[in-house]
Amino acid sequence: MSDLPRKVAIVGGARIPFCRSNTAYSNESNHSMLTATLDTLVDKYNLAGERLGEVASGTVMHLRPTTCMTREAVIASKLANETPAYDVQQYCGTSLETVLTVGSKIALGQIDCGIAAGTDTTSDAAVGVNEGLRKILMEVNRAKTGGDRLKALMKIRPGHIVPNIPSNAEAATGKSMGQHCEDMAQAWGIKREDQDLLAFTSHKQAAQAYEDGFYDDLVFPFAGVKRDNNMRADSTLEKLASLKTAFSKSEDATLTAANSTPLTDGAAGVLLASEEWAKSKGLPILAYLVTSETAAVDFIKADKSSDSFVRGAEGLLMAPAQAVPRMLGRLGLGLGDFDFYEIHEAFAAQVLCTLAAWEDDRFAKEYLGMNKAFGSIDRSKLNVKGGSLAMGHPFAATGARIVGSLAKIIEENKGGRGLISICAAGGMGVTAVLEG
Repeated sequence: MSDLPRKVAIVGGARIPFCRSNTAYSNESNHSMLTATLDTLVDKYNLAGERLGEVASGTVMHLRPTTCMTREAVIASKLANETPAYDVQQYCGTSLETVLTVGSKIALGQIDCGIAAGTDTTSDAAVGVNEGLRKILMEVNRAKTGGDRLKALMKIRPGHIVPNIPSNAEAATGKSMGQHCEDMAQAWGIKREDQDLLAFTSHKQAAQAYEDGFYDDLVFPFAGVKRDNNMRADSTLEKLASLKTAFSKSEDATLTAANSTPLTDGAAGVLLASEEWAKSKGLPILAYLVTSETAAVDFIKADKSSDSFVRGAEGLLMAPAQAVPRMLGRLGLGLGDFDFYEIHEAFAAQVLCTLAAWEDDRFAKEYLGMNKAFGSIDRSKLNVKGGSLAMGHPFAATGARIVGSLAKIIEENKGGRGLISICAAGGMGVTAVLEG
């Protein structure tokens, strides 16, 4: 027991290209994308027929009536059918959470290796039965006689044919992520120009990384696609500035389709292991998972508040701003003690709100219990190979994408320390630290 916890090695990641909703993957499912991603990892690390400790994955946009999509994908993959698998769901933090779950079991000696993954499609999203119709059909199911069934069926009206279309609105507020983020941007005074610049930089850095070959062993062809199809290498600040705002008609609105992530289809995975298992298989170790922190904020209070500061500090996507300081406090590190920062670009405004919060004295005192601002980052170290604004954001897949990329960045840098910060729906955030 004295050897526990063990170090959690990140062997490497793999993913399929991310594609805008209703484009290249219109006829693909979460099952097919996840299976393909698992097989890319199998082929990359020669795992065909291997029984791994476990596979953890998840999706935000559920479709098929299955009790465990991940297990079904494992059975369809080249892995041994004896590999156990399970589903996890934590909105946009899903696959970072699977990394943390699998990593914790490795650290505790419960398993020696595992795959953490995530997949999502909005092209193949579930269209539900009208709630009124559902209740009638359940009444039919409970009926004891043919007459009772007929009586129930006669309650059906034309309005019951209208389907239940999925949306990304928060159940507690009825507002979309974009509307919530616009509120945050207004509360923190985030300028449209700064958002557009961050989006422009994300596309340029992603395109350059592809040209440099960085993604050659991270992104694998699927369904005839070789690269993320949202990426715009020819984007200009002038083009971005010409776009209309997307979530508010207010004259002060700042969020556009370009400085917000598009609806995206895709899947990503990461192979994790103990040092001993990786070495026994002759596999590389790119980096190590050090620690993590999850957090949640009271975005409902923020939504109802007349105080602009509260709305900004506890906005829907602000949980990482509180999670990161807690996590670094446990490690005795400051915000400047990192070589690389991977902050998920759900919206350019969300990234900028988070950075603004860390630089704000009032936020530090009221929400972090600190005497002064938490700190600032070197922007040249932020999302150096591009971010979600360029590559897209299949909700549950983003965390695994980031972990795989950051681990490779650290390995190519011959060491270093990286910070991961991911905001999520429900007012939650998932963060982690990697080291080489």
